[in-house]
Amino acid sequence: MRVALIQLNVSDRPTDNLPLTEGFIRQAASGGARFVLTPEVTNIISTNRTFQNEVLHLEQDDPTLARLRQLAAELQIWLLIGSLALKTGDADGRFANRSFLIDPKGKVVARYDKIHMFDVDIDAVESWRESEGYRPGDQAVMAETEIGNIGMTICYDVRFPHLHRDLAKAGAEIITQPAAFSPVSGAAHWHVLLRARAIETGCYILAPAQCGAHDISHGKQRSTFGHSLAISPWGEILADGGSEPGVTFLEIDLKEVNIARSRIPSLSHDRTYGWGG
Repeated sequence: MRVALIQLNVSDRPTDNLPLTEGFIRQAASGGARFVLTPEVTNIISTNRTFQNEVLHLEQDDPTLARLRQLAAELQIWLLIGSLALKTGDADGRFANRSFLIDPKGKVVARYDKIHMFDVDIDAVESWRESEGYRPGDQAVMAETEIGNIGMTICYDVRFPHLHRDLAKAGAEIITQPAAFSPVSGAAHWHVLLRARAIETGCYILAPAQCGAHDISHGKQRSTFGHSLAISPWGEILADGGSEPGVTFLEIDLKEVNIARSRIPSLSHDRTYGWGG
């Protein structure tokens, strides 16, 4: 199956980002991709909650979701919208960071809210409190589809191997890992974490990413690491999107999942244990 990872450099203006995203999706489809994936926060990068309240929508009203569903149907592709920032109607005003899997008829067949929030102090100048603006999800999602069993994760989830292992044990053959990764932690950890998750699960890991310095008109400036990656079930890097926006193509063969798992069947080797002293 031909797959395309779309690497974006979005601004904090969803109406500007949508035509750019659409152009890359059309490029991916014209290149023969059957499964196309976009990064985390495809519609907006922003930490300004007041501004987000002005430009974001509830899921049922979101123009990016509506247009990309139409586009998937028009192009007859499977499309993963890595995530959208969406209003929720929650009393505390927090948003959802929600990933969508869309079939070639434009139907949303699965949605996943990011479970693990990026609340970190990377260094003296870079700190983030994702949970202040976004509510965490509490449901793992694995979708059975005609192109394979797809487990859904987002960005910071990559640091929680038990989620990926649970998805693999639930039947996932592909795990999607869209991201907007910090340049500092990305340079140190991105490649090795994604390879580890593939090796541990025997899954393909498909990780489309945001990249570069983002055009932020309201609030804190932001840069992201890029390097959209595809990792084989054996842990090999199949594709790396580099540091610029664009489309990265690759071929995957789900038979490789069973081959990797038969060589090292660690998913069936769990043992219970206590604590010694």
